[in-house]
Amino acid sequence: MTLHPSHFIALATACGVLILALGFGIYRYAALDRDADAYAAANLEAHAAIKDLEERLGEAQAERLRLADALAAERAKTGLFERQIGELSGAVGTLEKLATTDPELLAKYSKVYFLNENYSPSELALIDKSHLIDVTRPLEIHARVKPKLEALIDDAADDGIELRIQSAYRSFGTQAALKSGYAVAYGAGANRFSADQGYSEHQLGTTVDFTTPALGSAFTGFGRTEAYAWLTKNAHRYGFTLSYPEGNNYYIHEPWHWRYVGRELATKLHDEGKAFYDLDQREINTYLASLFD
Repeated sequence: MTLHPSHFIALATACGVLILALGFGIYRYAALDRDADAYAAANLEAHAAIKDLEERLGEAQAERLRLADALAAERAKTGLFERQIGELSGAVGTLEKLATTDPELLAKYSKVYFLNENYSPSELALIDKSHLIDVTRPLEIHARVKPKLEALIDDAADDGIELRIQSAYRSFGTQAALKSGYAVAYGAGANRFSADQGYSEHQLGTTVDFTTPALGSAFTGFGRTEAYAWLTKNAHRYGFTLSYPEGNNYYIHEPWHWRYVGRELATKLHDEGKAFYDLDQREINTYLASLFD
């Protein structure tokens, strides 16, 4: 069969197209292969970078935990130091209070211990006249007890209870003169209700005899008043305790005679139903540091 020249041209053209397509395909394959190699290399680099970041993150987390542990340890040390400093400060404060507080103020007297004629409180202050039963006769009280006493009387007034003071601080000489007068009037019977000089709690400046406007200076009926009932219920909150309750071994029952011993000790005595003279002196001494708290 004889081919027409046009057939040769068509065949040559088709072959050319086929060769071009094959060449382009080979070129694209080579290009894609290169791209695949580049992608694989990039992927390996990315994985390496991610692994490096993960390692760094792990190290950072480990460092954070280490720092957190170190911070917790330092805080624990700081807390310990603060507690120790607080304890030391408390101990120093207690020692300072003990060094500056007159130990006589919590000692037992009333035929137990003796105050000499030269003893007087380190600080005395005049009691406001509005609190006295006899405004013409000035009375003094220990300066650091005065605000406690005034608060007691003012709060009692708020509850409708009128309290007045018949007696407060008495010096050694004043007590001697008072006892001498009682001895003349009552003989040996005076020992049942009046202390000898040097044995009176009044010489401490922390003790008062209460009365009411209705009773005046004749306050022997004080134990039957609402004022006495109020004191029995509330005086401990201001640091006062009844020195000579019924059945005590020293004097007759003196419902008017109240001594400042500090809120902590007075509250203990009130809550336990005890009297000051029921306790051993060594136990009483443990409350000296808190006497004026």
